[in-house]
Amino acid sequence: QVQVHESGGGSVQTGGSLRLSCTASGNTDSRYHYCLTWFRPAPGKEREGVASTPTPGDTYYLGAVRDRFTISQDNAKNTVYLQMDNRQPEDTGMYYCAAALETYCTGNFRRERYDYWGQGPQVTVSS
Repeated sequence: QVQVHESGGGSVQTGGSLRLSCTASGNTDSRYHYCLTWFRPAPGKEREGVASTPTPGDTYYLGAVRDRFTISQDNAKNTVYLQMDNRQPEDTGMYYCAAALETYCTGNFRRERYDYWGQGPQVTVSS
């Protein structure tokens, strides 16, 4: 059974930094890779994609965080990291890591593509 585990949530002041980690485990089929993407709730709608890195050096971001967040991966550890700098109050919320098992990752932000979700660390930004 695939499991997704996040860590690194907490409280920061406006302009501060925080790093989240997400590790996937449980896949036993070597044909498939973990495709890991970060999501967060969006006002008036379901979770929106925040950042994804389908292959090393290839990154996709939500427009609102593009210049402030950095996603990276360590394939050997099946882990992705989300470095969040210059955090703003609108960044407050639960951040969910989602995993899909694919033969080739594409950085897709469509929620229905992901079958496995973490519990989501809470991130709070205070002024």
